[in-house]
Amino acid sequence: MSERSKIEWTDASWNPTTGCTKVSAGCTNCYAETLALRLQKMGSKRYRNAFTLTLHEDALNLPLKWKKPKKIFVNSMSDMFHKDVPDKFIDKVWDVMAKANWHIYQILTKRPERMAQYSWTKEKLPNVWLGTSVEYSRVKDRIKALHTSNAKIRFISFEPLIGDVGKLDLSNIHWVIVGGESGKNHRPIEREWVTNILAQCKKQNVAFFFKQWGGLKPKSGGRQLNGRTYDEYPNLR
Repeated sequence: MSERSKIEWTDASWNPTTGCTKVSAGCTNCYAETLALRLQKMGSKRYRNAFTLTLHEDALNLPLKWKKPKKIFVNSMSDMFHKDVPDKFIDKVWDVMAKANWHIYQILTKRPERMAQYSWTKEKLPNVWLGTSVEYSRVKDRIKALHTSNAKIRFISFEPLIGDVGKLDLSNIHWVIVGGESGKNHRPIEREWVTNILAQCKKQNVAFFFKQWGGLKPKSGGRQLNGRTYDEYPNLR
């Protein structure tokens, strides 16, 4: 249902939906699918359907029970804007985020067109960050869709970064995350791809967070870039 997250840029995960389907090369070695299959084999009722998209009504009110403010990654094991998630269910998620407004919610999707369209049907919540994943240049159009979303904070996750993304339009983007792929089938990441993004973030005044270089099992020291770590977050003022 949820857990203290091991993901460096968030505090906890909240999964009112689980499961997804692949849409681009970044999905090839999906960590969420691997974990869901493992949990199914372990007998987890929540993953009885493995990685088939499943709605979890019983998980909806969880953030209301967390009294200490957290940064919450929404649907770390799914994509809230998958075509098979009904708008009415997303409405319920949105209502909880509005009620439990002491938390920050980080929503990441590979389907930003639907997210942008949906966001204009709802009140803009300052505690809800909307983001999209861009793993290489072929899917850069997702950034254009993100630009049109109704959000106070917009962010891009370049993870797993599997190719150079070239020139970026980061106007009205507030935060960028970069990370290499992990696991036994991980694809390589090049330093030049990372430093290219970093340079553009600096030029366009965008907060930069370097998550990891990747590898079979990323080491604790694998977050160093240019001899330092980058743990920047958006300016919330």
